[in-house]
Amino acid sequence: MFVLLFAAIAIGWLLGRRSTFVSRRSRRYFHKQAKARSSVIDAISHEVVEDGLALDGASPQARLAMGVQLRRRGEVDGAVRIHQELLARPSLPEDDIVRARLELARDYISAGLLDRAEELLLELVREFPRQSRAGQGHLLEIYEAEREWRRAIDVATGLLPRKLRREKKLHEGPLSQGQKPALRLAHYYCELAEEERLGGNNDAASALLRQALDYDRQCVRAAMLLGQVEYDSGRYQSAAQALQRVRLQDPDYLPETITLLRKCYAALSDEKTLRAYLLECLTARSTPALVMAVAHDMAVHEGGVAASQFLTQQLPESPSLGGMSQLIGLQLEASKEAPRADLELLQNLTRRLVASRPSYRCNHCGFAGKYLHWNCPGCKHWGTIKAIDEPGSH
Repeated sequence: MFVLLFAAIAIGWLLGRRSTFVSRRSRRYFHKQAKARSSVIDAISHEVVEDGLALDGASPQARLAMGVQLRRRGEVDGAVRIHQELLARPSLPEDDIVRARLELARDYISAGLLDRAEELLLELVREFPRQSRAGQGHLLEIYEAEREWRRAIDVATGLLPRKLRREKKLHEGPLSQGQKPALRLAHYYCELAEEERLGGNNDAASALLRQALDYDRQCVRAAMLLGQVEYDSGRYQSAAQALQRVRLQDPDYLPETITLLRKCYAALSDEKTLRAYLLECLTARSTPALVMAVAHDMAVHEGGVAASQFLTQQLPESPSLGGMSQLIGLQLEASKEAPRADLELLQNLTRRLVASRPSYRCNHCGFAGKYLHWNCPGCKHWGTIKAIDEPGSH
């Protein structure tokens, strides 16, 4: 009991310390970025004042900078006025017209006037096709906010390189700051597929998911959702194959597939294959979630003693509060009356520690939460949120 209690406290302290370090490092990074941007804006504003430029006589670049500064300070009305007045100038160079329209569209987006922003951006794309890429990017922002996935697909398809547009394949490489059009297209098709699945149209959902995988064969979300669609359709073997594809796409998401895999192999009456698959995955890459999944299956098929021994061996290599809670639960089931109260207290403590921590974190902006979002609520990037190494038990 003393060893278990000490281990639980030590794991909780270490994981909490690591989480705090990551959070502090993320906050310091984004604070520095924000401070740097603010310094640049203030420098531009100061330069305008120092040069003795009244706003009416300022250059287009200075007026654009002032408008951006106002918008970032939340003074959207002032930003709109500056950008509209700039566009009313006669003989404004084409580059400045495009920039002013883009900034005005961003003003409208900030104010929630998405219809006005969309109209302005569509005009920009039609009138200045050679400089339309930034406008199309903002259109995607609008269509994502409005969940207009078909319109988003039309715009993102136009952003694909011609070869990809013609051949309609495949993954374009690692994430960039703005994310690749093919990656975004895959998620848009997943959104449509989810709507079809919820409406009971599994065949249409399956076709959409295969289109998603055509654009991005590394799309974990498409493989997982295809597994769900195949399972709902009673095609359990196909569902298991789709879910096992995730291991090759991104093993970090493998724990998210285990619950549905259990259902698939239970329906196939083939739990042995699942155990062999999980042990193979564990051998290739041990993670706390996999350790807990294998222990769960061992408890069901080989008994609590075997599962307890397995966890006792694995936890020093893959420490986790969830695994500790699972081990305590197995000990609780096997214990006699005397130590039950102590074990129950220890299990409640570890469960509370697990419940108090976020389960997922965005690897782009650091957003953390309890649920897996495919579109990060913080930075709006697609597919950047993953489970933290110490998740809750499955």
